[in-house]
Amino acid sequence: MTTATDTSTPAPFTEPAPFTGPGAQPNGPAGAVRPSETNGFSIASLVLGLVSILAGFTVFVPVGGLVLGIMALRREPASRTMAIWGIVLNSLMLAGAVIAVLATVVFGLAFLPFAFL
Repeated sequence: MTTATDTSTPAPFTEPAPFTGPGAQPNGPAGAVRPSETNGFSIASLVLGLVSILAGFTVFVPVGGLVLGIMALRREPASRTMAIWGIVLNSLMLAGAVIAVLATVVFGLAFLPFAFL
């Protein structure tokens, strides 16, 4: 007894194409995993915005958060909301710090003549 197998047309074997860059869709099986998008700049900007509420009279924390928020808007479109909130919080606290410094300088200069009495 002989079994007949069709060997004239073998099944083609193809490998899934590799990822071509960040955000590329895989050509592999249905369960293939995409590389996750990073949103580190926007998270850092939001965290520095919240920290600058407590450390609002420093200038360095809001400036750093503002720079990171602007960078996040350009590089991370998926996390736009966090970047905008970071920019808003940091700019408000930076403006508050500048106003506080100017008020201190004006108040100090106003009472300078009375310092030597």
